Parts: sequence; structure tokens; C-alpha cells
Amino acid sequence: MVLGKERRLQRIFRDDGKTVIIPMDHGVTMGPVTGLADIQRTVDSLAKGGVDGIVIHKGIAANIDTRRLGLIIHLNGSTELSPDPNRKLQVCTVDEAVALGADGISIHINIGAVTEGEMLMDLGAASAACVDYGIPLLAMMYPRGPNIKNSNEVAVVKHASRIGAELGSDIVKTNYTGSVETFREVVRGCPVPVVIAGGPRANTEEEVLRMVYDSVQAGGAGVSLGRNVFQHPNPEAMARAVVAVVHKGATVEAAIKELGR
Repeated sequence: MVLGKERRLQRIFRDDGKTVIIPMDHGVTMGPVTGLADIQRTVDSLAKGGVDGIVIHKGIAANIDTRRLGLIIHLNGSTELSPDPNRKLQVCTVDEAVALGADGISIHINIGAVTEGEMLMDLGAASAACVDYGIPLLAMMYPRGPNIKNSNEVAVVKHASRIGAELGSDIVKTNYTGSVETFREVVRGCPVPVVIAGGPRANTEEEVLRMVYDSVQAGGAGVSLGRNVFQHPNPEAMARAVVAVVHKGATVEAAIKELGR
């Protein structure tokens, strides 16, 4: 691996080979939702909570202090107001991200979408540029489209994850499949680290932490949780709880104590 990429990966992953990343690119998709209206305050809370990295768009990266967290800049996007929200279009270049001091690049690919082909072309181009710059690439690989009946089904999650690795990603983010046994299949089929997405707000913190715990038990390399952390009433405490599970091997019951319970 290129030395520059190794150094940057060390800013995102700890020595245990795991990471806690908080994506906050939702402002393009959904607007200034709860937790992102004052994004600097949220970043400050997450840094205190011990997370390893954040995912943000270029304009936010240019205007906030990222508090020495691993900075991953997102390359593409769409809005929920679009006639085709699954079509992700490039809105940033690797050159721009490098100029902003990025430690990593991320890109969102919807496998099964009508526009899957052009997104795969963007993934391939981003991968090539990341090799040139020696910068890690995080691919958000989601099964989404008219032929996807269940986006958490192990067969489609395995396929989507493998595509990310096949086309040059250094980290794959994908859906959790619901059990240790099925997610272990995803990890085994993907030769690069796999982290789980969080999706919409869960009903309870226990539900989130159980998913995190089980994914790590299955061999996952950590998490990339957004709304279930930055929209929590106490993002710092929720971040600490997730970090305890991923990096300290805490049980769900022990991690809940980080929330003051």
C-alpha cells in the first residue's frame, strides 16, 4: 500500500483495526436536520465522545474546525426532493478534497438503482484518483432500487459490498443484515474492512448498540453511524457508548452506562 494512504488510514482507524465514523453529509439530502443545524457544536461533542472520523461535504469542511478528527469528504449527492433520489451525482473532486486536507474520500453507490451504471463509473474514477493521491476511499455500498425487495438481505448486501472492494475501495460501508451469522458472510466475502451504516433513528439506544456489538462480533471493522448518534439528545454520550463497544469490547449493558443509566 502507498505510504500516504497508510498514514491517512491511521488517522481513521486505531491500532485495533477498528473505527467509529460519524457521517454528517445529510445536509445535502435532507437539509439542516436536527443535529446538523449547528454542525460545529455537534462536531465538538463528537470529538469529546472519542469518535475517530467524520464524513462531511466540501463546503462544511471549508467552514468548520474538524477538531483533529479523521476528515472524510464526500464526493457525490442528491436530495430527497429529487424525482430520483437514488441517483447520486458527483459534486466534489478528489483534488478539491485533498486541497481541504482530507484524510479520506467517500462516495455513495446505490446498487440496483436505475442509474447504477453511471455511479459505478464514478466509483471507478474516484478509486483511480485516490490511488494517484494516496488517499483512502470509503465506498457507501447500498442495495437500493426497483428490483431490491429487502435491502438488508444477505445476498444483496454481500454483492454490494464485494463490488466496493472489486472496484478499489479501501473501506466498505453497508447495511447490517440483522444477525451475527449473516453479517459474517458479508465480511468474509469482502477483502477490505466493512463498517455498518446506521440508517434512520432507531427506537432505542439498546437497539443501536446491539447492532454495533453484533456487527463487531461478526468481524466488522466498526461503524459509520449518523442520525443515531448526531441526533441523539446527548451526542457526546452516545458517541462514548458506541466507542466503548467498538474499541473497548464493552457489552451493550456496559455501554449503556455511558448514557448515564
